[in-house]
Amino acid sequence: MGKNREELKKTTTPAQAWALAVGAIIGWGCFVLPGTRFLPDSGPLAAFIGFIIGGGLMCFIALCYGILVKVYPVAGGAFAYAYVGLGTKAAFICGWGLVLSYTCVIAANGTAVALLSRFLLPGVFDVGYLYSIAGWDVYLGELLLLSALFVFFAYMNYKGMSCASGIQLIFSLALAAGVAVLAFGSFSTETARFDNLYPLFAEDRAAWISVLAVIALGPFLFQGFDTIPQTAEEFNFPPSLSTKLMLYSIVCGGILYILVLLAVASILPYPAMLAQNHPWLTGEVATLSFGKIGGAILAIPVLAGIFSGMNGYFIASTRLLFSMGRGKFIPSWFEKVHPRHGTPVNAILFVLMFTLIAPWFGRAALNWLCDTCALGAALSYLFTCITAYKLAAAYPEMVMRSGRCISLIGVAISLFCFLLLSVPGSPAAIGLESWVMLLVWVALGVIFYLQRASELRAIPEREMQFMLLGSSERPLLFGTKAD
Repeated sequence: MGKNREELKKTTTPAQAWALAVGAIIGWGCFVLPGTRFLPDSGPLAAFIGFIIGGGLMCFIALCYGILVKVYPVAGGAFAYAYVGLGTKAAFICGWGLVLSYTCVIAANGTAVALLSRFLLPGVFDVGYLYSIAGWDVYLGELLLLSALFVFFAYMNYKGMSCASGIQLIFSLALAAGVAVLAFGSFSTETARFDNLYPLFAEDRAAWISVLAVIALGPFLFQGFDTIPQTAEEFNFPPSLSTKLMLYSIVCGGILYILVLLAVASILPYPAMLAQNHPWLTGEVATLSFGKIGGAILAIPVLAGIFSGMNGYFIASTRLLFSMGRGKFIPSWFEKVHPRHGTPVNAILFVLMFTLIAPWFGRAALNWLCDTCALGAALSYLFTCITAYKLAAAYPEMVMRSGRCISLIGVAISLFCFLLLSVPGSPAAIGLESWVMLLVWVALGVIFYLQRASELRAIPEREMQFMLLGSSERPLLFGTKAD
């Protein structure tokens, strides 16, 4: 039975795993949201508190992932855990949602490169106008640029995990260094002072609502730490270390968010800056701090954030598709591993095809899809925390003494975030366009699952257990004493 199971090579180091998560957490949004969301909707202190609380809440989720990685060090992350704790249907729901979430983030980060090129190199790539979708102009020059980037990251992933995670480490270090330089430049400017941070809370809403608006974005802002469990099968270190790496990545991500926020808010009175309606407030701050070269200086962390996000989710999405293919949830074509490089070559090809097509639909449509990603993340967190609780209840000797308490807190946090994103009127509720796209994706998932259901039911439980978990001895928790 073991000869029929494709496996990935164990090449990932702790530093590479950390870089994978940090790069996935910090993307284009870190440099855009201060001027479009954090300052106008919440205010500096509210956003600061929101980052601290939101990051702290995500740490409980990360601890639940850590509980499960130690027992189930396999590819697939939350998808595999959903199967362990809740069975086949829950695993498919979780995997289907994460496939959309991960792949859309890659494409959205790609269109952010096009947006950045319009700011730094106007007229260079925005040539060959084709059409407009929801206010976004699609240019042939930008499509060629993005296609080249997607092919590059696909090739890096094809060559091996050590190659892909090696460039991820470089991107993540450049990202952290670039943010530090931006913050230092802003804080050193003659006009920078603490008084510029007033009002500390948004004036048109209560302070607690201002804070809650940022906390609710936690699943979106800190999504990326869960890319570490997706690559657990490739760890070249003890799986127990992954818990610390996830926590470190969340803390580092929170620090980078805070530094960019304060850099934007402290250089001048931020209400006056917002009133000037700069197309990109962080870019304006870089210009004020460093002069004409500000754009070039800012481009380093921004490009590092975009590229690390693209590469990080490329790694995570291909490992998820590989795991789903190995379990026959999707065609077994996805489980093919390159005989020399040890990479999921067909999953890489599929993600490449998706990312090459997606930018043709425009940035606005991709943003609507990405708004649903937080919902998918919250749902995957919920399934993971439920499974962690069931493992702690059924096999307490396998987890830390506080495992049941931590996982219960994780369940509550996941439900809280899911409701904030889905209940109309909530400060973080997704828009109508996003709901429409989500419903379309759900409908496609139902159709696809019904087509696969008979084949999945025909697979013996022990065989499925072996294919997904690597051993028929690793415990399943649905229909056990944990229920």
